[in-house]
Amino acid sequence: MDPDTVAKAFVEHYYNLFDMNRVGLASLYQDASMLTFEGQKTQGSQNIVAKLTALPFQQCKHHITTVDCQPSGPAGGMLVFVSGNLQLSGEQHALKFSQSLWHYKCKK
Repeated sequence: MDPDTVAKAFVEHYYNLFDMNRVGLASLYQDASMLTFEGQKTQGSQNIVAKLTALPFQQCKHHITTVDCQPSGPAGGMLVFVSGNLQLSGEQHALKFSQSLWHYKCKK
């Protein structure tokens, strides 16, 4: 599978979980994972999910407009840049957002 297809599938899965079941994002992070959000660093799967579930909005819908990726590292990882619009429940206007994700193959 080519990197663009993998990145788009991952992004779709990630934001569907974010929008419908943020607790489900825990499986996409590891203990060494780091989330930096508005200057605050949060490390570890459970801490990241706690941060995301504590955001001041519970219902939202991400509308992805851009998914760019490039190979990163010798183990088949990739750097993914996502941008789009975030529609919050009860709000008339969507917010613009962007996020960088580093995705890598897990060894089994």
